[in-house]
Amino acid sequence: MRIAYRDAVREAIRDALKADPRVFLMGEDVGRYGGSYAVSKGLLEEFGPQRIRDTPLSESAFVGAGIGAALGGLRPIVEIMTVNFSLLALDQIVNNAATLSHMSGGQLSVPLVIRLATGAGRQLGAQHSHSLEGWYAHIPGLRIAVPATLDDARRMLAAALASPDPVLLFEHLYLYNMEGELTPGLERVDLEHAAIRRAGRDVTLITYGWSLYKCLAAAATLAQEGIDAEVLDLRALRPLDDAAIMASVRRTRRAVIVDEGWRSGSLSAEVATRIVEQAFYDLDAPVARVCTAEVPVPYAKHLEAAALPSPETIAAAVRNLLTSGAGG
Repeated sequence: MRIAYRDAVREAIRDALKADPRVFLMGEDVGRYGGSYAVSKGLLEEFGPQRIRDTPLSESAFVGAGIGAALGGLRPIVEIMTVNFSLLALDQIVNNAATLSHMSGGQLSVPLVIRLATGAGRQLGAQHSHSLEGWYAHIPGLRIAVPATLDDARRMLAAALASPDPVLLFEHLYLYNMEGELTPGLERVDLEHAAIRRAGRDVTLITYGWSLYKCLAAAATLAQEGIDAEVLDLRALRPLDDAAIMASVRRTRRAVIVDEGWRSGSLSAEVATRIVEQAFYDLDAPVARVCTAEVPVPYAKHLEAAALPSPETIAAAVRNLLTSGAGG
């Protein structure tokens, strides 16, 4: 049976609510409206207002309430309508959720899950098109995961709720309409391991989120030219799966990192540095990166498209790597 990404997330939330009375969902418009992306549609009628809680328009307040609930033994799922609005709760996330376990010597834990819509591509303007996953991946005490596939959308929430640490799940807004089949019999996924989505021998494309599908499209184009690209879906940005990254790069001896974040100080820079630190002598070419242009994401459709990584720019980076960066 085909299922949409948003429906897979809803089924994950429904399973969690049924399995554990401590779990509840809170956020702006998650109840009566059914969620800004229709993820929570119908859950209020099914579980009632104690489990599906509409909040005031104050991210700092309801994220703080979620932290308090987690400290009190509950298992809150907090939805922030868009990652841009999470900046209004940055103090709660960075100074409280991420630090309390460490500062208490492990006496306190914050088993909080925050779901955030992220990314650009829908002409929502600069203030609603950020990709800030790399910012949050910088913070010790947080776990950062990015479900890009239907299976991960369906199963990653359970792993997040089982974590004693706060987990941020970044759901790219472009994925909500994606439809496909779930893998039969798959019951669990984790928050620590990357996954090879396409095997290859000539170059590794390292990415996450919606950019996974751009990389797969680029790999299909390159295959017609005799270039065999491997596509690695990071899935977890903190902790990064260094072992999977290095194993793939050592096989293909070339790497292109595709990141919808900006290049300066980005997650792509962190991954590139780790490759240089751990697998430098296995490389036949310098590590390349394809990132969003160093501008606020434009509103105009053609400018927005030009600013973001695309299958074409990814394929061009691979071609350049193979021609100008070939090694012995």
